Amino acid sequence: MSIDRLQARLDYRFADPELLHQSLTHRSFGQANNERLEFLGDSILNCVVSIALFARFGGLREGELSRVRASLVRQDALYRIALQLELGDCLRLGEGELKSGGFRRPSILADALEAVFAAVFLDSDFDTVRAVIDRLYAPLIEEIDPGRPAKDPKTALQEWLQARKVALPSYSMVNVIGEAHSQEFEVACEVEKFGVRTLGRGTSRRAAEQQSAELALAALRKK
Repeated sequence: MSIDRLQARLDYRFADPELLHQSLTHRSFGQANNERLEFLGDSILNCVVSIALFARFGGLREGELSRVRASLVRQDALYRIALQLELGDCLRLGEGELKSGGFRRPSILADALEAVFAAVFLDSDFDTVRAVIDRLYAPLIEEIDPGRPAKDPKTALQEWLQARKVALPSYSMVNVIGEAHSQEFEVACEVEKFGVRTLGRGTSRRAAEQQSAELALAALRKK
C-alpha cells in the first residue's frame, strides 16, 4: 500500500511527509527510526483515550476507567487497528525483519502505530491527532460494556459462539519465528461454520492464541 493510501485511511495528510516515513521506520532499517516517536505516541494515546473514556462513562470510578483504558491501549488493540490500516505494507524494515515476517509482527505494528500518532501530533497539533485517534478507536469504544467484567479474548470468543450454538474454534500452530531466546509464535484460530480464519502472534503460544481469538471475534462481529 502506498503512503498516499495510508494518509487517506488516517484521514490526515502530512505537511512534512518525512515525519510519517520516520514513524514507519523500524530500528532494523538502519536509519533514523521510530523509537522516540513511539515513546511520545504512547503518552498521546493514553491521554486521548483517557479523555474519551472520561467523557463517555461518567459513572465509572478511577480504577474502572484505568481498567478499560488498559484494554484499549494494549498491544492487541493497537495491532487490530494497524491491521485495518494495512500499516504493515508501509513499514521500512531491515533485511532480517523482512525475512522473518516483521511486517506482520504485533509488537512492531503496535509500536509503529503509536509512532504514527506522534508524527501526526508533531506535524499538526493535539486537537488534530485527537480527532485521528478518536475516529480510529470509535469502534473499539463502542464495544465496551463497563457493566461486564473484562474477559480474555478466548473466553469472549467461546461465549459468543456458544450463545449461537456454534462449535468452538480450533487453534493450530502455524509457525515459530526467531532464535530460542527470542521466539515468537504464530497460531491460527478457525471458526469453520463462518469461514473465519485469523492468525495471531505472541511471545508464547497462549499469547498468540489470545491474539488470534481477538481477531476472529472482531471478524465475526462484522458478519
